[in-house]
This record gives sequence, C-alpha cells and structure tokens, in this order.
Amino acid sequence: MTKKQKKMLRRILMAAVLYVLIRVLTPHLSPLVTMLAYLVPYVVIGWDVLWGAVHGIANRQIFDEKFLMALATVGAFATGEYPEGVAVMLFYQVGELFQSYAVGKSRRSIAALMDIRPDYANIEVDGQLAEVDPEEVAIGDVIVIKAGERVPIDGVIVEGASALDTAALTGESAPRDVSAGDTIISGCVNLSGLLRVRTTKEFGQSTVAKILDLVENASEKKAKTENFITRFARYYTPAVVIAAVVLTLLPSLALAFVPAAAQPAFLAGTVWTDWLHRALIFLVISCPCALVISVPLSFFGGIGGASKCGILVKGAAYMETLAQTDTIVFDKTGTLTQGSFRVSAIHPTEGVSPEELLECAALAESYSDHPISLSLKQAYGKPIDAARLSAVEEIAGHGVRAKVDGRVVCAGNSRLMEREGASWHACDLPGTSVHVTIEGFYAGHIIISDEVKPDAARAIGALKAAGVRKTVMLTGDSKAVAQAVAGELGLDEFRAELLPADKVTAVEELLTHTSGRLAFVGDGINDAPVLSRADVGIAMGGMGSDAAIEAADIVLMDDQPSKIATAMRISRKTLCIAKQNIAFALGVKALVLLLGAAGVANMWEAVFADVGVAIIAILNAMRALHVENDK
Repeated sequence: MTKKQKKMLRRILMAAVLYVLIRVLTPHLSPLVTMLAYLVPYVVIGWDVLWGAVHGIANRQIFDEKFLMALATVGAFATGEYPEGVAVMLFYQVGELFQSYAVGKSRRSIAALMDIRPDYANIEVDGQLAEVDPEEVAIGDVIVIKAGERVPIDGVIVEGASALDTAALTGESAPRDVSAGDTIISGCVNLSGLLRVRTTKEFGQSTVAKILDLVENASEKKAKTENFITRFARYYTPAVVIAAVVLTLLPSLALAFVPAAAQPAFLAGTVWTDWLHRALIFLVISCPCALVISVPLSFFGGIGGASKCGILVKGAAYMETLAQTDTIVFDKTGTLTQGSFRVSAIHPTEGVSPEELLECAALAESYSDHPISLSLKQAYGKPIDAARLSAVEEIAGHGVRAKVDGRVVCAGNSRLMEREGASWHACDLPGTSVHVTIEGFYAGHIIISDEVKPDAARAIGALKAAGVRKTVMLTGDSKAVAQAVAGELGLDEFRAELLPADKVTAVEELLTHTSGRLAFVGDGINDAPVLSRADVGIAMGGMGSDAAIEAADIVLMDDQPSKIATAMRISRKTLCIAKQNIAFALGVKALVLLLGAAGVANMWEAVFADVGVAIIAILNAMRALHVENDK
C-alpha cells in the first residue's frame, strides 16, 4: 500500500469506529448533539469528497459522482438521516480505496526503466579509457566496447571480433558473430572480446534512442478506456438533480398559486415541505453508491482472482479490454519459445556415430562461453577432460579449431567449413547449424534451436476455442525458423526478420483490420513499444525484461502462454458480473425512485435502494475472486 492508501484506510477505520460508537450512544443524546456527533465521522471520511465537489463547481465541472455523493449525503443530513449520510460516504470511500489499490501501482515512467539506454561510452584518451556521456560522442569517433557492456552508439567495427546478444532489439534467438568491417547497432550486448567501433550516428539518431522515442510516442497513442462511472455520471447526475429540483418546485408552486379546487389529486393534503422531503429522499435513493462501489469492486475481484492464477492485471480498464479482444499478436523468442538454446538434432555422416560427433564438438568448444558452446556442453552432459584437448584456436566469426585426442577437430559455421575446404551441406531444419570436421573429413552437423514452450500449442488452441479470431506471430528471427514455429503451433499468420519499428508498424496495420480489440504478448525490451501501442499489452513476467513488464498492462508471472486464455476467461466473467451489478442497481433504483417521487417510499426504502443494493452488488462482485486455475 502507498502512504496515501494507508492514510485513507486509517480514515475509514476511524470513521467506522466513531460511527458504531455514536449509533450505540444515540438514544442518550439530544437531537442537536446527535447531529454534531455524526458530523465528526462524516467530515473525517468525506471532507475530500466535499472539497472535490466544491472544486468541480468552481471549475464548471459540476456533474460528477463526487457532486452527487456530496449532494445526497448532505441531503440525508438535511432530512435528519445522519447515519445514512455517514454510511453512504463510508461505502463510497471503501470502493475508492479498492480501486486505488488495484491500479495505484500500475506503471511508472517507461523511459526511466528502459535498460537499453547506455550510461556511458568508452573513449581512448592517451592510452587510457575514459567514460563519457554518449551524447558527447561525435560521428567518426572511435569507441571501445568491453565484454559484457552494451553498445552505446551505432557504428562499424574497426578492430576486434565478438558475439553480440541482439535479442533486446531484434528478438533474434541466436547471438550474432561480428568482426572487423561489420555494422553494429546500439542496445546490443557485447558477449565476448574487445571491440573498437567507429560511430556512424550521433546518439540522438542511434537505434537505442529511436526505441526510447518509440516507447514514449506509442504510449501516448494508446487508447484509454474512460471510467464507466464518470461517463455514466455525465448524464445520470444532471438528470437526477434536475428531477429533484422539479420534484420540489413544481408541486410547491402549484400549492402556492393554484386554487385548491383546481389542484391535482396527488397534491391533496400536502405542503411544500412534504415535497422537499420527497426530493431529498429522491436524492438519497439516486446516490450511485452501488455502482460506485460494486463496478470497480467487480473488477477488483477479477484482478484478485487473476493474481491467484499468477496473472497480474494492472487495472480494470485492461481487464475490460481483454474481454473484448479478438486478435492476439505474439512475439516468438521467450514468449512462445523457451528463449534458451538446446541441441535439437544431430546429423552425423556415414561412419560417424551421433555420440562421437557431439563429443568432438563439445570438447572443441569447451573453452568458449558462447551460448552455442554452452548448449553443446550441456547436451554432452559429461565432465570435460582438459587433458584430451590441445592447440585450441578460436577463429572469430567462424568457430573453433582444436586437437581432440590428437585429431584436428573444427566446429563452427559454414564459413569455417569453406575455409577448411570441407564438403559440407546445409540442413532444412530451423535453427543454428554447427558443422564439424575431423582430420579434414566432414563428420556432420548439429542443430541448435530454441525450443517451443510445452504449453504454447495448448495456449493457441484454447484461445481459438475462446473465440479469438486471429493469432499472429512477429519475430526478428529468420523466415524459416518463424515458419516452422508457426506451423507447429497452428498460428494463423507470422511475420519474420522484424526490427522494433517494424513490429509497431505491423501492429498498427493489424489494428486497422480488426473489429474488436488487439492484444500483444511479448517479453523483451524490444517488445516494449509494441506492448504500449496495442489495445492491451501482455508481458511474460518470469524471464521478461523490466521494460516489457512496465510497458505491459497484464503480466503472466510464470511465463506460461496458456495463461492468456485463463486471463480472458476471468476477464469475461468479471465483465459479466459488473454488467449484472449495473442492471440490478439501476433497476432497483429506478423502481424506488418512482415510489419515492410518489411519496410511497420513505427513508428506509431509500436506505435499501442505496446501501442495501450496494451490499448485494458487493456480494455479487466478490464472486469474481473465485476462479479456477487452468493446469
């Protein structure tokens, strides 16, 4: 809870205790003392609502829920129904606290959380490295990027070789090998080796700066769902206030100026104070307490129920939007796939066993910390005997050459095979191929790929069963990899080899072709702009980046895509409960309002139409907390 929420909770508890004490002591107090006593908890719990109503009047924004709440509760005091005035205000503030708690921590500034923004760039001065602000680096300057550092500015490598983790920018699953002459973009992470890079852009025009700008601008374009109560109050509040004024004035004027013989029958035996009393009862009945509390509480219950399933929903508006979603767009790496590399296939040539091929590759690559090397060692699964290795030589951008048990083994990409003059062949399977030669003889290749998540196919099936019209995958990976994953999962459409700006463009295009709402699901920093642009953004919270989690509206805390269908089911149930509460509250209020205007309903019926309906609606809203978690 925030300090503001804790302060509100203390006010609610203090006002509730005072209210109960006064109710107990009321029989022993005089009418004036009773009124003054009830004023204490009323001011404690309602001063901000009263001030908000006054402020709205001063700014010509009169008809909102605070104005009607203030008018109804003051009206209750004016008719002598002091407990009602305090109780109504208490209910209202409890609902406000729930709503505040649900959305209070929804998001902080996205730009401040973008980890891809580099803090410094290394410039070599008199043989020593100096850290400078990236904005101070001019085009053509040479910067130094050490292993583990993020590339601060776009440029061309003039010296060194390494592997770059580009997942934060392109979503590409495999690290990219680079060497002198290659172009690199800011935001990537240098995994190994020292690089000297000649900058080709100023920091303000570099890739990392553009992504930050995309996030900020995309966030501004996000459609924002207006609060239902505020929209409803624009029409409801003026209508009931005008009706109450008419209910007071017209009969009173008729009593004053129309002869008794010509007066309508319903005026018989009444005086103007009777109609004032009816108007005040009318206002008490019309107080939107049930709506003000039960509607946000329905969504709060849904949010709480979703959290039990490991789904964090940052606000009621996002739950409502998800319930109306008919198009879901996925990032691939880390969302539909594991985001970690594993040996998926071993294809030895004749005369070489799969075990021998894997053993030679793993031993040759054993000194490297490259992710591909780590996956080979993991698949090998045995301790590396360093005594079997000698003459290990890492060839930047190609692979490695080493002696294993006295035999020369080369393991790497197709460029290494061409360099060694080996008669290699390509593989149709998606993934990264590690080709191996033993004593110059082509021994085969090993496929390293990113595995599809175990529940990804089930997730797509469940979404289609839930009525989702279209499922689309966007990825920075190659077309072959994207096509294989899309085919395996049964996706309707895929788009490959995309940069962050391309993903935003793709979502913009899809938004124009959908009649419902569009959700985007992602996990990386590169997904933050798209998460912000979609009608509702869903992030993987377990392994997802902070930027993606903060940019998203809904977070799956255990990274299971099948939870999206669960979230949709909870959202639809919650929206149904909220609509039930709206229909029930308005129906009962309309009936009792008519009875109150006719003088049939007294303050007890008014209390039921307000507090009673609110309690029933709240109990119904609490059903949203009870959800079944999909296993």
